[in-house]
Amino acid sequence: MLDLYYWTTPNGHKITIFLEEAGLPYHLIPVNIGKGDQFKPEFLAIAPNNRIPAIVDQDAEGGPFSLFESGAILQYLAEKTGQFIPSDKRSRYVTLQWLYWQMSGLGPMAGQNHHFAHYAPEPIVYAIDRYVQETARLYGVLDRRLAEVAFVNGEGYSIADIACYPWIVPHEAQQQDLADFPHLERWFTTIAERPAVKRAYAIAAHIREGGALDDEARRHLFGPNPSK
Repeated sequence: MLDLYYWTTPNGHKITIFLEEAGLPYHLIPVNIGKGDQFKPEFLAIAPNNRIPAIVDQDAEGGPFSLFESGAILQYLAEKTGQFIPSDKRSRYVTLQWLYWQMSGLGPMAGQNHHFAHYAPEPIVYAIDRYVQETARLYGVLDRRLAEVAFVNGEGYSIADIACYPWIVPHEAQQQDLADFPHLERWFTTIAERPAVKRAYAIAAHIREGGALDDEARRHLFGPNPSK
């Protein structure tokens, strides 16, 4: 059994999508980042960077194995199951190249886009413009790639697609129009229709608490680390 420490963010969605696609049994443990669950000692013991997602593979060789960072988790699960990562060395590294591109570029830049456009206590026009434009540049990179191939790695549906898709879902909040990126839009629509992806987002809808971002949540998400 796999324990998944999860919240309804793009990085959290990556792992539920993979697990639903792979058909792996898992125990989902919500970590409400708006309530400060990510700073609890029991979570920090497996995820010292106080970020979701994290897993504990109870059936790992040698005993339970914990892992944090969504990209590392995707790679681990793909290699463990032999699914959604090519066995051919060249194709495997192309897949990992795009996985790392998402981890180092698309995710962080889109995340800053969200923060300055929607969560910053006061608008900073330079920061908003900077990250909206950089998000658009990265969408363009992906669009040009998908003009040549059906899926990101050029071989088939893989952890590269699973990593990128959740960061495109909130494209409107990122001030991006998918009509400007027709190849990306085609790919996005294809991924959205996958049954496992629908199941993963249904899980998120069931778990997530609605309502505005209150002062407590803002403090846990953006304020000083309350564990210090």
